[in-house]
Amino acid sequence: MAVINDVINAISSFMYSKLLIFILLGGGLYFTLATKFVQIRLFGDSLRVVMEKPEKAGGVSSFQALMVSTASRVGTGNIVGVATAICLGGYGAVFWMWVIAFIGGGSAFIESTLAQIYKKRYPDGGSYGGPAYYIEQGLHSPLVATLFAVSMLFTYAGGFNMLASYNLQSTFSVYSFYDPVTSPIVLGAILAVTVGYCLMGGGKRIVAATSALVPVMGCLYVLVALYITFTHLSVLPSVIGKIMADAFDFHAIFAGFSGSCLMYGIKRGLFSNEAGVGSAPNAAAAADVSHPVKQGLVQMLSVFIDTLLLCTCTAMMCLCSGIVPDPKMAGAPYVQASLQASLGMAGPIFITVSMVLFAFTTLLGNFYYVDNLLIYLLKRIPSKKFMFRFRICASLIIFVGAVLSLDLVWNLADVLMGVMAIINIPSILLMHKSSIKCLDDYCAQKKAGKNPVFKASTIGLENKVDFWN
Repeated sequence: MAVINDVINAISSFMYSKLLIFILLGGGLYFTLATKFVQIRLFGDSLRVVMEKPEKAGGVSSFQALMVSTASRVGTGNIVGVATAICLGGYGAVFWMWVIAFIGGGSAFIESTLAQIYKKRYPDGGSYGGPAYYIEQGLHSPLVATLFAVSMLFTYAGGFNMLASYNLQSTFSVYSFYDPVTSPIVLGAILAVTVGYCLMGGGKRIVAATSALVPVMGCLYVLVALYITFTHLSVLPSVIGKIMADAFDFHAIFAGFSGSCLMYGIKRGLFSNEAGVGSAPNAAAAADVSHPVKQGLVQMLSVFIDTLLLCTCTAMMCLCSGIVPDPKMAGAPYVQASLQASLGMAGPIFITVSMVLFAFTTLLGNFYYVDNLLIYLLKRIPSKKFMFRFRICASLIIFVGAVLSLDLVWNLADVLMGVMAIINIPSILLMHKSSIKCLDDYCAQKKAGKNPVFKASTIGLENKVDFWN
């Protein structure tokens, strides 16, 4: 396992120090400029359209699609991932996570708008889609589309789910009953069985469960973080000063890039908000909206909720606690120690409960994506027998993740996620003009005082897509 981890770690270091830094930052900046800073100028619209009802009774609303994508984004990465980045990369990692979130909003808008434009129709009138579908239709490249679908299947059914399982069990390490050998096995088994049972209810139960749990989970977490931050308000200027100073210490960054705040900020920022990776478009395609841009704006909002709100909450309540980041405390131990310093023994208990909810909703949101991928790869809706067997296997993978090492689960998740971004971002760069034309149409209708309604003919795609004709 040590040899496997070393190989995966070497691949991860190459991807994030040389390749992905240019793809992520370059792509995000280009989309931000091409959309004329859509993250800022249409932020108000994103707040308004998220509460619109679906066009048809019983359809998936923008809010439900947002909750599914947020369930996958808002997870253990918001707690353990941020703590890991700070302990291993330093204070400046927080700033670079903010940067990735802001410019990633442009990437999230483009990819989710494309998912809406090229979404497919279920027999009952509902919709589904994602990068595999818009790559195949828009770029006429079934091979690249299949490669993306396979990479995402391995990422979400494998890498991300193993990581969520590991992170959840690791939060129990502060309790006296935790045994490093037996506890991961027991906790992994409980989580695998619970998730497997829930999954047998199918996609509608996933949507309902995540819609109910995510807002409650997020609100409680934000309130606790705000309480800790405001009760330590005197140290906040010092913390922000350290974040900015460390973020722009380029001598230190380039002297050891693989362990720098910049690389950890990019890694954990991307893992947290997934902008440009190609995950959220799978949920965005299911939304029943009158115009593709509406869901693009909603998914853009999800990036901000995840990183600019929740990740910042984790960073501030940890850094303001007075507990100095230490590589030996990377992950859940740093968060637990920080909250114990601020809230006493209630702190670790709160984080444990939060991690259970975060990990559970992450796993459910991930499987919602997996169902969509299987439809694409099999070219049909999988049979109940197939899905039963698949979910049993996927539950076993959750169990395996709980008993692996910290380095291996993080490195594996980073590499698999990186492969998705390497395929998706160049693809949406080649197709982004459709999203820009769609955005121009939306803005023109808004300026005319209309509720924007999209027709494929306005961007030259009449009879080339399943919807919008």
